[in-house]
Amino acid sequence: MEDRTAERGRLDDQAVARLLERLEETLGRLEGMPGPSAEAALDAVAILAEVYGEALSRVMDRAPAGTAVAAALADDELLGHLLVLHDIHPEPLRRRVERALDGLASVLRTHGVEARLAEVTADVARVRLTGGCSSGSEPVRQAVEQAVRAVAPELGTVEVSRAAPPAFVPAEALLTRPGGPV
Repeated sequence: MEDRTAERGRLDDQAVARLLERLEETLGRLEGMPGPSAEAALDAVAILAEVYGEALSRVMDRAPAGTAVAAALADDELLGHLLVLHDIHPEPLRRRVERALDGLASVLRTHGVEARLAEVTADVARVRLTGGCSSGSEPVRQAVEQAVRAVAPELGTVEVSRAAPPAFVPAEALLTRPGGPV
């Protein structure tokens, strides 16, 4: 196959992306077809995915969380997605999202922006942006959302919002104590 990298005989990321697109298209066509043949083909794909998931689980059993091997497997984009798909990713969801934000920190700093994870549930990550100006906020918001989705594709929603600016406190309020002036 011409898309394989020469040095290792493996598919490069672009070739994998093309294969995944073809798979989505093919599965979409199968799902739209009536009849037992289409149902059998979809069933075969589901069984194959389950078998591969079990094989990947066995690999992860031999490379427990916290080991260098588990980290290397989880850091690979394709493997990371498969580990999430089969619910065997060694890093908890919250840590993966925090790691994505940490990885963006230096880029965001060039825009004077900082991103902090406010909350993460099984389906939603809420990220707050502070600093910077609002003029470039859409590209920053998109970059944050893409980085989070890359490590946590199981999330249904990634909410990225700007933190409210600090409220103005009048100087007089700093000089008075409750119950009377200083």
